[in-house]
Amino acid sequence: MTTAHPVILVVNAGSSSVKISIFSVPEAAHEDVEVLPAQLAHGQIEGIGVAPHIEGRLADGTVVADERFPVELVPDHDAAFRLIQARLQEGLRDTPPVAIGHRVVHGGMDFADAVRIDDNVIARLDALVPLAPLHQPHNLTAIRAVRAAAPDLLQVACFDTAFHAGHDPMAQLMALPYEYYEQGIRRFGFHGLSYAYIARRLKQVAPDLAEGRVIVAHFGNGASLCAMRGGKSVESTMGLTALDGMPMGTRCGTIDPGAVLWLAAQGMTPDAIQAMLYGQSGLKGISGVSSDMRALLASDTPRAKLAVDFYAYRAAQEIGKLAVTLGGLDGLVFTAGIGANSPDVRARVCAHLTDLFGISLDAAANGDNCQRISSDTSRVPVLALQTDEEGMIALSTAKILLNGG
Repeated sequence: MTTAHPVILVVNAGSSSVKISIFSVPEAAHEDVEVLPAQLAHGQIEGIGVAPHIEGRLADGTVVADERFPVELVPDHDAAFRLIQARLQEGLRDTPPVAIGHRVVHGGMDFADAVRIDDNVIARLDALVPLAPLHQPHNLTAIRAVRAAAPDLLQVACFDTAFHAGHDPMAQLMALPYEYYEQGIRRFGFHGLSYAYIARRLKQVAPDLAEGRVIVAHFGNGASLCAMRGGKSVESTMGLTALDGMPMGTRCGTIDPGAVLWLAAQGMTPDAIQAMLYGQSGLKGISGVSSDMRALLASDTPRAKLAVDFYAYRAAQEIGKLAVTLGGLDGLVFTAGIGANSPDVRARVCAHLTDLFGISLDAAANGDNCQRISSDTSRVPVLALQTDEEGMIALSTAKILLNGG
């Protein structure tokens, strides 16, 4: 693949996948620019350590890679990143990347914006691994692999916590002794790259709504909600870690901390408790069927139905809490894999909100995943929007690149 412009790679290393996208570098990138860099190609490896599968497509949909591998060839994220990097380099021989942008889940207290990666940044991010054990190690694996292969290449870290930086202490505090708050034990919020994109997108598709009180529901395998006022984050359902708030695919969401103490008293080790809370709970734990919402909606087992109903019930509760924070609700936006693509889940959540907020959906628009899915009589408009975390990473990386790296 060749392009008239230099290119940026965007790396999104998840708990069981590595995704890499190629973007062209824009001639200029500023805060007020609404158009994101153009994506040229996208590739990913899923099923790392279980059933590795690499696939890649150009922007026009042309398939350039679709291959499965034995587990022993792609046992971990390091091997996965090196494989997909090698495949991309074959296609980028004439247009090597000038920078790489990485999604990094936790930025802690130190990082309120994207930052150029150096040894000091890596050390500070490494210290946050215990607060994001499903993601942070894999984010750092990709960063270190690039530094080993191309130490002079500009790398940029873009944080899921950054969009929520500047929250009022009321949104950050936990009722522990205050010295822990001063040490950084506070509520951060996550999925910020997705929320930042939706805030930008609302300015384009619903500018009046963008200036109001909006709740955005990022529902994917990980799930959270964000209260925005004037396009800025005011509150999030996630806290110190990405374990808090909504029940998720395999994560428990908010639970009584006494339950954790009880598990420890029964002899469970911290590692075993962590594995259960992050990997064996949520939709998977309740249903006993799957962590995949599509599989649960297709299942006729009582526990699968229970898991979906509980998910919708808790989502509606979180929307109510965030509306209190905002002092009302002017709009509701669903996004991410489930939020933007599952009419059934949206309908179940909104059914809980009819009496309180006067929300009603247009069944046909919701079923077709239209941009506006609420009915004409709904007191609160409801939208379903695709998110673009990788586009936001590309934009932040371009800004640092074009400002001298």
